[in-house]
Amino acid sequence: MFVFGPVPSRRLGKSLGINNIPDKICSYACVYCQIGNTLRMEIERREYYSPEEIYKEVEKKVYNEKIDYISFVPDGEPTLDKNLGKTAIKLRDFDIPLAILTNSSLIYRDDVRDDLLHFNYVSLKLDAVSEMIWKFVDRPHKDLKLKNILDGMLKFRDDFTGKLVTETMLINAVDYETEIKKIVEFMQVLKPDIAYIAVPTRPPAERWVSTPDEYIINYAYARLSKVTKVEYLIGYEGNEFAFTGNFEEDILSITAVHPMREEAVLTLMKKCGENLEKLEDMLNTGKIITVEYEGNVYYMRSLPSRKYM
Repeated sequence: MFVFGPVPSRRLGKSLGINNIPDKICSYACVYCQIGNTLRMEIERREYYSPEEIYKEVEKKVYNEKIDYISFVPDGEPTLDKNLGKTAIKLRDFDIPLAILTNSSLIYRDDVRDDLLHFNYVSLKLDAVSEMIWKFVDRPHKDLKLKNILDGMLKFRDDFTGKLVTETMLINAVDYETEIKKIVEFMQVLKPDIAYIAVPTRPPAERWVSTPDEYIINYAYARLSKVTKVEYLIGYEGNEFAFTGNFEEDILSITAVHPMREEAVLTLMKKCGENLEKLEDMLNTGKIITVEYEGNVYYMRSLPSRKYM
């Protein structure tokens, strides 16, 4: 299942998700990742699924309800997909804006920047501009160089005519005061349309990760808002998940990449005409798991990357 949703997105409204990377192949092993632990660290691009396969799955869903964006938000880093550009070109047939959320790690490559130009909305991760904090929070592949990534972001900004946003995840256990100042200096050159400030809202890969002090969140907002528009990604998206009527299929496809709060799962269950017995059966057979985080219970598809969450 390459396509999930539509799901409610704080940035993109009703977003039809594309999961173009298998669990969990990534160039980073971020401590806060909601997908879980990285199983295979990669920086070389490969072919995973054909553009035709993804196109056919999207085609089944796009005409069922209003969709604001078709969004690449997979189980790993989406730019590792060698077919990314070809797939984006095919999906333009649907006349729906294309979005991608990337960790920015491969943007130093010419071919990756060329592929990203086919999107209407590109979100670049910018958790740090200092080597030490970058390595602590994002835990990058050993061959990646932060300077190359930052330079690649600036090159992409020069060529991209769509909506460019950044996302900076703030967590506990990091001294951000000096780092935020450095991020602001970089933002003055990058000039994103929006800078999003995020905090962990779903179960992270590492149990010690939590939301930073409110002072740090407000400090980041105040500093960044002097150079660009700033928005928070700190709230709950809501329970309005799309459904096909097949409760098990819907839950498995959505929770593969998007952990769902218990209240959202129960809402979807009622929409599909199912009962708690079906949900309990999926838990008992190990198809899904539950994780508690900051007072809420989340349901997630049982994947190898989540074995120790």
